[in-house]
Amino acid sequence: MGVLVCCDCFFYRKSKTKPNGKKPPAEEKKHYLEPEYTKVRVVDFDLKELVVLPREIDLNEWLASNTTTFFNLINLQYSTISEFCTGDTCQAMTACNTIYYWYDERGKKTKCTGPQYVDFVMSLVQKLVTDEEIFPTKYGKEFPNSFESLVKKICRYLFHVLAHIYWAHFKETVALELQGHLNTLYAHFIVFVREFNLVDPKETCIMDDLSEVLCTPLPPSPQQNHVTER
Repeated sequence: MGVLVCCDCFFYRKSKTKPNGKKPPAEEKKHYLEPEYTKVRVVDFDLKELVVLPREIDLNEWLASNTTTFFNLINLQYSTISEFCTGDTCQAMTACNTIYYWYDERGKKTKCTGPQYVDFVMSLVQKLVTDEEIFPTKYGKEFPNSFESLVKKICRYLFHVLAHIYWAHFKETVALELQGHLNTLYAHFIVFVREFNLVDPKETCIMDDLSEVLCTPLPPSPQQNHVTER
């Protein structure tokens, strides 16, 4: 991965209507919303229990720890399908009806391929989370005043990667039998960013249908009910 400067991102939504008044073509079917896939999880308990700030932990420490963990897990999840994410298969960084653009330090907008955009994201986040001045690991070292805004930027970028995996590479994820891991990772991440208001709901609304399903704990299985009754 090349060294990247701190950049910003922008996304563009395609118009839902046409100038001639004709109905737009039907949206592509979202296979990741089918019950046979959404019911597959790695865990079946309320993920909110994992993200609530413990009483004895400093907020910034908690944000730093979780953000770094999500970066590593999302990077790992993407690596499982990275061979299918190429300049030919993903000529733009898309998710649903959204195209994500990259902005360099001069404000120049760049339309990237999927793998280019993810490479930019992962390189930038790696640079940030390993910077001792931003994510301090030594006792007594203070977090910078800009820490929360940087965490929000990181989480926004990581959401883009997760959304792209679902939109463009869910078929490959299912073929690898990793949809349970992806679903659990996504739900955990969404519950976390909602708990601490780290990503604007306008940013995540393109995946609200999936979030609603996955962030709701699964009902107990008949076997669990039987055990409880006993």
